[in-house]
Amino acid sequence: MIVSGGEALVDLVPAESDSELLAPRLGGGPYNVALAAGRLGVPTALLSRLSTDRFGDALVSRLEASGVDTSLVQRGPEPTTLAVVALDETGAARFSFYTEGTADRLVADPGPLPAGTRVLSLGTLGMVLEPGASAYETVLHREAARGVLTALDPNIRADMISDADAYRERFASWLPSVRLLKVSDDDAEWLTGGESAVDAAATWLAAGVEAVVLTRGGDGLSVLTADGHLAQVPAADVAVVDTIGAGDTVLGALLAWLVDHDVTDLAELTPDTWRQALAYASRAAGVTVSRSGAEPPASNELTAEQNASV
Repeated sequence: MIVSGGEALVDLVPAESDSELLAPRLGGGPYNVALAAGRLGVPTALLSRLSTDRFGDALVSRLEASGVDTSLVQRGPEPTTLAVVALDETGAARFSFYTEGTADRLVADPGPLPAGTRVLSLGTLGMVLEPGASAYETVLHREAARGVLTALDPNIRADMISDADAYRERFASWLPSVRLLKVSDDDAEWLTGGESAVDAAATWLAAGVEAVVLTRGGDGLSVLTADGHLAQVPAADVAVVDTIGAGDTVLGALLAWLVDHDVTDLAELTPDTWRQALAYASRAAGVTVSRSGAEPPASNELTAEQNASV
């Protein structure tokens, strides 16, 4: 089972109707990762704390409809986190968050994850907002020590990080417990103060990470591994509606591929198998960006999309 830990929230995106300014869409980085993996047919659970308000109920219902296990979801009366989304002319998204006193940041350490947990994925605001960030950090180190395949997507939201240097130091402290790190070019530049993604990846690999997956928007995906392998694939050739959830879909689909192919040791993957895995993730993200909001594909949609491209 894949366990994705972190926030679940409501994105307020530009409405398609002229009669509305914003339209609510259910999302949040780790939430989208869980949706993506669950919809692709891999046993997946979300670890988070969700509100008992109507948004929280809707978030839970969507998880269940997508095949995601909600047994690790905690509930509370605090409100749901909101994110106001602005899109530029290319469909790229910018976010403004409303997180004060919200439910997801109050998640508690659940203790050791279920025995069937093969992958733990963490990231975004879950690793920033306290006290939840400390709870997720504890889970990360504990599950890594138990041999779980750990993945991290920092998915930097700079406006939410009050002390950049302290965050960068804390990020470095996570790396020995992270086996798969997924970052965008923008994430890498922010985390290193301006280094290229490739140079940054070399530093992170030296710190103990086994593989760094780089997302580069229209330039596709690439991976650098601790043994010096490099593999890359192009982005899917689709008309982009918006990029909300694209990176989350990449990670969710990639983790689903690894579990579906019974990969427990990333060092076993050759450049060719990495390209197969990345191509699968790229196709999934291509479906997501072709429609409004974070709407990852179901497995039958991805199969249909692949057959149509042959």
